[in-house]
Amino acid sequence: MPKVSAKRQITIPIDQCQALGIEPGDIVEMFVVDGQLTLVKKTARAAKGLLSHLAPKIAMADEESLQSVVCDRN
Repeated sequence: MPKVSAKRQITIPIDQCQALGIEPGDIVEMFVVDGQLTLVKKTARAAKGLLSHLAPKIAMADEESLQSVVCDRN
């Protein structure tokens, strides 16, 4: 069972790394939801096309775009 070091580091067991395809130097992201820690291997271009269904408003300036986000939150 992995143990947390004094530097708050955890070693992931090799069988779990192999199951997830995690290799030395890979980037992982961790999330805490409802007291559970989830580890996800980041993969290049995984989000490609995620927002492709949205059409950009080319006529809108950056400042207008920022203001629309700020105003929507209030």
